[in-house]
Amino acid sequence: MSNNEKKRIPDAPVPAAAPGNLLSSVAPPSQLPNFVTTSPAPVPVAVVPQLPPELAATLAPAPPVSIAPTPPVAPTSVPIAPAIIPAVPVQPDSPDRFCPAIPPSKGEPMLSIRSPEDSQNTQSPDSLPDTMSEVDKLGDIMPGTGLFTWVKGAVASGGILQRVAEKAKNSVDSMITTLDPQMKEYLNSGGDVNIVVASDKDVKISPVREAFQIVFGKATVTGYEAQSDVTAAQPVGYAAAYAAAKQRIAEIRSAHTEVHNNIPIVAVEGFLHEAVADRWYAIDLLVLSQPSLGIELQLQSQGCPVPAAAVAAARANTPEDYAHIQTGFSVTVPSVMADSLQVPHTQWHEASTGVSRRELLLLAAKSLAGSYKKLLAVSAAEI
Repeated sequence: MSNNEKKRIPDAPVPAAAPGNLLSSVAPPSQLPNFVTTSPAPVPVAVVPQLPPELAATLAPAPPVSIAPTPPVAPTSVPIAPAIIPAVPVQPDSPDRFCPAIPPSKGEPMLSIRSPEDSQNTQSPDSLPDTMSEVDKLGDIMPGTGLFTWVKGAVASGGILQRVAEKAKNSVDSMITTLDPQMKEYLNSGGDVNIVVASDKDVKISPVREAFQIVFGKATVTGYEAQSDVTAAQPVGYAAAYAAAKQRIAEIRSAHTEVHNNIPIVAVEGFLHEAVADRWYAIDLLVLSQPSLGIELQLQSQGCPVPAAAVAAARANTPEDYAHIQTGFSVTVPSVMADSLQVPHTQWHEASTGVSRRELLLLAAKSLAGSYKKLLAVSAAEI
């Protein structure tokens, strides 16, 4: 035996493997104890105490009461009137009827549907007269179209477009005259009315021009110098003022041949009027003359009170040998009032009463222009 065999140590013995799974070697658990008994538990019985006989009689239930049956009630029928619901005719869908769905013809012009007879009677633009405007032709071709009817009425005389244009023009004119009041004379000049004023003073020409332009819309008013030598410088009384006005009108027609009888002339003459003793008023007389139509109008302005002392001063400063002493004074009241009030002689009305002479003449000239316009209408109707 070799040395290696002598020295080898024998291996430990290997236990034999148990047959099957490891859990199969575990014994099954023992049966669990059962604590439920087979016999049911006794139910406790309540003990009802015994009541005395007298108390039990009081607590005894009352005997049932018999109730006689109620005879049946025969049902009554109440007639009900049937509700009348008006029948609403179902109309087919039309272009004017609202529909939530988008119609197949969206974006196309929707015109009224016409019958074949209407289509045959429809006129074409070529068959219409040439004198008709394009808007009139469209209105006649499509009389049911509201747009062309509105356009036809808008462009017609007195339509909305004309009123808008007139309003815009008036607004522009108002702005121009506000910036430059003298432009009003040129904007409103023209037309068929031509008036001549027998004076070269603006205090007389300006109110007459404004009055006639207000009444007639447009009017051309010019002034010419004219003097009166048949009455005193300061006329007293209506007769003297009328004579002076007639003299001014005659001088204009004789000196200016272009002012023929068909052109009206307006003369403005101031005079003194004594209403009662020592109650004097300064009044302007307006005379309009148009011989071709036989028209002569006379109108007085509102009177402005004049102190008796001013009249006395004008009378005292008039010479006794004055040629026209019978018709008035040689010294005018405006000059006396201007010296007394320390204002220009054209402003003494406003300084004395707060109303200028131009305002007084404007009111009188408006009445004169209105009366003249009515006479022209009467003359035109007679012709």
